[in-house]
Amino acid sequence: MRYSGRRKVAGLRREEVAVLAGVNVDYYARLEQGRETRPSPQVLDALSRALDLDPDAREHLYRLAGATPPDLLSPAPQTVSPELRQLMDSYPHAPAFVLNRVLDILAANTLADALFSPFGTAGNLARMTFLDPAGRQFYARWDWTAQATVANLRAAAGDPALPRLAAELSEGSEQFRTLWETHQVRGKTREPKQLVHPAVGPLTLTYQAFDVRGAPGQQLIVYQAEPGSPSADALSLLRSVPLRVSATGAQRARPDAGGKP
Repeated sequence: MRYSGRRKVAGLRREEVAVLAGVNVDYYARLEQGRETRPSPQVLDALSRALDLDPDAREHLYRLAGATPPDLLSPAPQTVSPELRQLMDSYPHAPAFVLNRVLDILAANTLADALFSPFGTAGNLARMTFLDPAGRQFYARWDWTAQATVANLRAAAGDPALPRLAAELSEGSEQFRTLWETHQVRGKTREPKQLVHPAVGPLTLTYQAFDVRGAPGQQLIVYQAEPGSPSADALSLLRSVPLRVSATGAQRARPDAGGKP
């Protein structure tokens, strides 16, 4: 790790930074010169405080050292801010929802609720894929979706919720257990989603994923269809499908509505 650029705390000499961080001056010099490449998280946090780094700079310092800030490995916030909910609701023509690292759906707009209505409980994308019978009909490329889902979960290594979820999925699905043992890791791709909704038929949707600042581990996912395409027409039709209230109180579109209001 080599430090470059100005120190944020003006006027501090190397020796003063070392004292504030509680590290040996020679050790700190090796850090700045790139001769010490594996500082501990405790040292990195001490340096962050000594240099008065803001959250972005602190995270960058960790990345330079080939480490991940401990708070990014803690459970992601399970609540979605009112401002983000308002933003999702401003997308009436696009399904939008918020995921955490282990693919829990933390919030969804009305069209996303309608899109996921074939599932008994639209609470976690991995459970929906492997444990809900609707998954094999909903995902036109189920095998590809299954592989991508497992690879995404592997990328959540370190999240405290992952072991319990993986154990539940392994117990309930032989396919998950087999894929989990391959240890493939992959973040979200840009492959279009090919879905089949019982109320409106086939859908081919692209999507964008946005990290939620201030809520590490949360992502805003927005699906969209190519303008003027059959999938765009199907999404518009899905907006007119009557909604019912599920046992949990969430609104869901009637999967047997046949596309009629």
